[in-house]
Amino acid sequence: MGFDKFKKSIFGGESQEEREDEEERETPSIPVNPISTRGLGGIENNKMILFEPRAYSESQQIANYLKSNNAVIVNLKRVTPDQAKRIVDFLSGTLYAIEGGLEKLGGGIFLCTPKDVPVEGKITDDNPVKGKEKKPREEGRNEDEIDWE
Repeated sequence: MGFDKFKKSIFGGESQEEREDEEERETPSIPVNPISTRGLGGIENNKMILFEPRAYSESQQIANYLKSNNAVIVNLKRVTPDQAKRIVDFLSGTLYAIEGGLEKLGGGIFLCTPKDVPVEGKITDDNPVKGKEKKPREEGRNEDEIDWE
């Protein structure tokens, strides 16, 4: 069949459009994967990222991980209570925008998940452990202050 096509192209018998249509049909197609495995800034998707910010300015990096469809566990024990509150507020806005979720895992540790990452189960911290009673609130402390204990 290749020779017949060559002969027709030299001696005629086919219009230019017919030749182009046939060439398109015979061109081998290269499989294209429409879903990229790379996210923003070369960050791979579908990973669990552990992050310990040391300043509020690192919040944007956490948001970039979330926008790249990665789940992030954030440990806020290395920042001040004011910075921790600002980080949680920023991440809450990011998660709202991407329809993600925020779960508290423990004192100062949060699980941030993008929309397509389901979380099952619940971690409760309401009941004190036997032998350990919850400390009474100290006078002069602001109710918004974070107590990581």
